Amino acid sequence: MSSIDHDPGRGTYTATESQYLAMQESPEFQELRKRYRGWVLPVAAGALVWYFLYVLLAAYAADFMGQKLVGNINVGLVMGLLQFVSTFLVTALYIRHADKSLDPASQRLREKFEEEVVR
Repeated sequence: MSSIDHDPGRGTYTATESQYLAMQESPEFQELRKRYRGWVLPVAAGALVWYFLYVLLAAYAADFMGQKLVGNINVGLVMGLLQFVSTFLVTALYIRHADKSLDPASQRLREKFEEEVVR
């Protein structure tokens, strides 16, 4: 078993494992985790609801989805294309959130951890 793998039954930790566990329990790490989950979970839930709404409407509301809007363009086609738009929008928003909120905190934690491991 390598020093990276930890067997909870053995009761001892390597120095690196102990430092990693201490970092994981630190208030800074918990705050980073809270920021990540606070953004990702609601957005993921919203994206899933939007996707399943589209699928359910396509399966059970064919008349609604087949309504023509302009020429041969119908509600189903527009909603399908909006699935792509919303995916790119969520990706862009996440990148912006990560750049502003997650990456700087993550970098600070990484530097702190690496500094402690070198000691």
